[in-house]
Amino acid sequence: MDIERLGVDFDLAEVGCQGKFIPVPKRNCDGDQPKKTLPAGLPPIIPSWDEELEEYLTCVEKVPVHDITRAQKFWSREPCPENLYHAEVSEVQTTIYVDRNPTTGELLGYKEEYLESTSEGRTSLSLRRPPGPASQDVRGSSANFPFLPGGMEEIDTILSKDKESFLDLEKELLSVAPGLKDGMTFDDLDPKPQKKESTFINLADIMSAGDLDEFDLGDEEDEAEIKVEDEGQGQIQADLKLEKSDSLENLVKIDQENESEKAYRPSYEKKEEWAIKVDTDHPVEDFYQRIPDMAYKWPFELDVFQKQAILRLENHESVFVAAHTSAGKTVVAEYAIALSLKHMTKTVYTSPIKALSNQKYREFKLTFEEVGLITGDVQINQTASCLIMTTEILRSMLYNGSDVIRDLEWVIFDEVHYINDAERGVVWEEVLIMLPQHVNIILLSATVPNTLEFADWIGRTKKKKIYVISTLKRPVPLEHYLYTGTSGKTSNELFKIVDEKKVFLTNGYHKALDAKKEKSKSSQGFGPKGTRGGKPHQDKNIWISVIDMLSKKDKLPAVAFTFSKKKIDENTQNLQNKDLTTAKEKSEIHLFFHSAIKRLKPPDQKLPQVIEMETLLKNGIGKHHSGILPILKEVVEMLFQRALVKVLFATETFAMGVNMPARTVVFDSIRKHDGTNFRDLLPGEYIQMAGRAGRRGLDTTGTVIILCKGDVPEMSDLHKMMLGKPTKLESQFRLTYSMILNLLRVEQLRVEDMIKRSFSEFHQQKDISKHKVTIDQLHTQISQIRPIECYLCSVDLEKYYETCRDYLCLKKKLQEVVLSHPAAIKALTAGRIVVISNSFHNNQLGIVLNSTVAANNERVFTCLILCDKNKLVKSKTEEKAENEEVSPVMDTDLYLPEAPVGHEMIQVKAKDISKVTVKSIRVEASKIIDDIKKRQMPRFRDDPPGKSVTAASQELLRMIESNIHGLPGLDPIKDLHLRDIDLVEQFRALNFIEDSFKNYQCINCPHFTEHFEEHGRNIQLKDEYKRLKFLLSDESLALLPEYQQRVQVLKHLNYIDENSAVQLKGRVACEISNHEIMITELVFENILTDLHPTEIAALLSCVVFEQKNCSEPKLCPELVKGKESIISIAQKISGLQRQCGMNLVGDYEDEFKFGLMEVVFEWARGLPFAEITGLTDVQEGIIVRCIQRLHETLRDVRNAARIIGDPVLYRKMEEASNMIKRDIVFAASLYTQ
Repeated sequence: MDIERLGVDFDLAEVGCQGKFIPVPKRNCDGDQPKKTLPAGLPPIIPSWDEELEEYLTCVEKVPVHDITRAQKFWSREPCPENLYHAEVSEVQTTIYVDRNPTTGELLGYKEEYLESTSEGRTSLSLRRPPGPASQDVRGSSANFPFLPGGMEEIDTILSKDKESFLDLEKELLSVAPGLKDGMTFDDLDPKPQKKESTFINLADIMSAGDLDEFDLGDEEDEAEIKVEDEGQGQIQADLKLEKSDSLENLVKIDQENESEKAYRPSYEKKEEWAIKVDTDHPVEDFYQRIPDMAYKWPFELDVFQKQAILRLENHESVFVAAHTSAGKTVVAEYAIALSLKHMTKTVYTSPIKALSNQKYREFKLTFEEVGLITGDVQINQTASCLIMTTEILRSMLYNGSDVIRDLEWVIFDEVHYINDAERGVVWEEVLIMLPQHVNIILLSATVPNTLEFADWIGRTKKKKIYVISTLKRPVPLEHYLYTGTSGKTSNELFKIVDEKKVFLTNGYHKALDAKKEKSKSSQGFGPKGTRGGKPHQDKNIWISVIDMLSKKDKLPAVAFTFSKKKIDENTQNLQNKDLTTAKEKSEIHLFFHSAIKRLKPPDQKLPQVIEMETLLKNGIGKHHSGILPILKEVVEMLFQRALVKVLFATETFAMGVNMPARTVVFDSIRKHDGTNFRDLLPGEYIQMAGRAGRRGLDTTGTVIILCKGDVPEMSDLHKMMLGKPTKLESQFRLTYSMILNLLRVEQLRVEDMIKRSFSEFHQQKDISKHKVTIDQLHTQISQIRPIECYLCSVDLEKYYETCRDYLCLKKKLQEVVLSHPAAIKALTAGRIVVISNSFHNNQLGIVLNSTVAANNERVFTCLILCDKNKLVKSKTEEKAENEEVSPVMDTDLYLPEAPVGHEMIQVKAKDISKVTVKSIRVEASKIIDDIKKRQMPRFRDDPPGKSVTAASQELLRMIESNIHGLPGLDPIKDLHLRDIDLVEQFRALNFIEDSFKNYQCINCPHFTEHFEEHGRNIQLKDEYKRLKFLLSDESLALLPEYQQRVQVLKHLNYIDENSAVQLKGRVACEISNHEIMITELVFENILTDLHPTEIAALLSCVVFEQKNCSEPKLCPELVKGKESIISIAQKISGLQRQCGMNLVGDYEDEFKFGLMEVVFEWARGLPFAEITGLTDVQEGIIVRCIQRLHETLRDVRNAARIIGDPVLYRKMEEASNMIKRDIVFAASLYTQ
């Protein structure tokens, strides 16, 4: 290339020894070689860079990394394989605890307890596991495991695992790993069979031994026993065989296990009372000596039941306190809180409803400083020593392994009788079962008849004694009245029917009837009808007269219980002009009311309900039901506590709460609608509401008045309601998908164990220890059963016995069906000859005299039979328990009594008639019956039988003698004309079985009867053994089929896999507390993600709104589409549940109510509350409650979006939650201020 032509005017010069070139000005010199800074170029002794590069690439061994002289020194060591045998010492499985008397410190003994491994961290059930982050202290996390529930860490569960059959390493190893379809087998390997050495010593070997002294032959008795066993033991029972009979170590191991089993068994065999009734009739004289330094002191003297409860609390024992309303049960709760403050532990107070939680927070806050409140939308002072919450919150904390549980000493369950609630009662049982062992329980309840039974269930479940402290004493006795007045003239018609000593006064009841009779002279019917109610237009006059009467008698304030929100609104509307307060009281009400509502925004302060309530309250009248705004209900409650509300119209929920007594309780009616139909009040409901009458320290008696607007109720109904026993505590336990998923994610906790420990299974499970003892005894007896040694019976006796049992069972079933058939009843008229076989009469001929239908719709036949005159005749009414013994089916002759022949009249059921013969004779049935009944009287006992009886007896005797081998019977198909295909097939099967009996060999045995009875006894032992085994197994649980069906549903929906391991959908469902399956399906089908946050809130309102009847909302197209999607998913789930065999009450899609979708949609868009109330006829209080619950649901879905990693849905749920959380709906409770 010509450089000059390119205009380049420089040269290149080599710099240094690295082969680098730099441009330099061009000089006129000869030669084309490049310029060098060294005159002689590179020194020849230093290799150039290209030579080094070539050597680096071609001689890899010369790379510095392979230079061992620079590497670490290596010291050779001698191999020592023994070091591989060393293993770290495993964690200790058990520990020894000292059992001391908590009061005196006396050493009572030692007990060994199982220690859970803490290496798994949050997946351990042990309290020793490391705590989680501080943010999860209270609520816990769905990733945590719950702590081990109390009562599940029994020693026998550990032993039961050890006592399982030994693993056969040759036959029982799995070849396919769980979760995989294919595995590895070793069938192609054919190892040479090794001859096993017999572990039994042959007698010939012993005798041939050179030195007999080497063997310990034992004494002669042992030799005799061994010889008998060798000769008589033909075969060993299958369940007694050792799976590895060639291992002597197993024999020793079994003995050791039996020894350990015996060591623990006494604790189960002895009858231990878990519920202990405490005497409250006698005073506690040494109370202050036993507790000199009380944790909390009251300014009044405690009642006996309160002292007894406090003594148990000081001993760290659980109590169940059942007492009437206003008796002072709260004292027990307060002392438990004071003890936890003293011990620096925590107490949880649970209530059935959120409003009661708020009230209790205010009450306890006045007594103790460290009080916190946790509800769905409010968290106040969560680190306090006393936490007040609803039972649902505590259940969630237990399932999520909240660290608060570690420090928990007491859990107080208030209003325990709420466990009877069909919808939410299961929550109480879940919480009681899931509580850890170190937590003590305090149960507060109204008086219920089965306190001991309920406490016994809790005690057996938690393995701790429950002390039952029950008192029927009411601090202020009640007097019950009937009021028949209808106007001011008749306002004095108040009649006492139950006095303060609980004596029913019939005189007062009849006076009330007479007073009602005077008013109804014009009507045709009067008296205690109990069904007709008063006329609506009369209500105003009746209530005005009642209030005037109460005011004159100084019986105000009063609570008027009315079981209809609409009726309450009507009554208060009618009484707007009734003024019951003074000017001073009006001023006080005005100041309090406005100080309470000033927290609301100005538009909300002018709501129609607020203005109406202010007018009513100033007149001393209030109303309290679920349709009232929560803040207004709290205003009413506080004014009522201050005696500024004189008459309060309330629903039943007002009776459940803090102590808000009145002087008088008035019942508008004693009938209520329970969601299904109208019924009278139950005794427990009546007592709960009537108990609000009478203020302790202010009134000598409480007044309860029942308004007789229509007819006077029946005396029996009033007596049952006022003086009857309250409703028993009954289990409402049911399985939910949330419970199943929460337990399935924990391997150590089984759903079957939860079902076993429920109150519904208590009666079946409480006899388990007895069943175990009985099984051991049966096991011993069965092991001693020897085969029947008979060459005939050994062939087919067992098969013959089974055939007889099947034949007799089928015949009995068919006989009862056939004899209830109209054709058979027509044939069994007077004179029909039948064959009777039962416990007292075998194959005996009888004459039917007549037939009647018993109270249980079972037909009974009166028959005449023959008997031995000299033998004692059994009483006609004597009934023997059904004999389940199987008798051999053989051709036997009819029963022929020995001379002289007598007669007897008996009553038999259809199952006692083995055959209806074709014969019938003419008899005078009525004369026979009258004659026999007459001669049963003492004065006519020796009279001779009548002509009709003698003729019938002689004809019956002649028929027996002439047909001693039996009479033919009516054919059910030909004679009775049965056309049912199933019955016809069963009769053919019966005839086939009957024909097969003659083919058996065992019936030819000369000792057949003895062998048959012996085999029958053996079969009974085995059947009883199987029955008890069944009762001890999971298959006996009543809810097990439903559990299996629900598991199938979850598998179909991919919430769990085939091995019941919880999948991602299952984890999401665990985060959701309401309609978890529906919401999870909405999330995973991506229905919510594409919607606007306002639309999401509106759509999800269907899972929290419960009112059935309301105006139809106007929905935008997106909401209509979303509604159709929800209905479609609900129908799919419903169909799947039915496909899996679940019995559903109603359709699943009917559980979702869409009536508030428009209201919630507009509320989320920012519309004021005053305007959204005009979009629906649903009352304001229900709207507020629905939106509050919706906020909790939105928060649950937000957590679900976090789990599945959907940031878009997470953000939208956060926005929706913030949109609805505003103004009057989320106004702070007055109780928390």
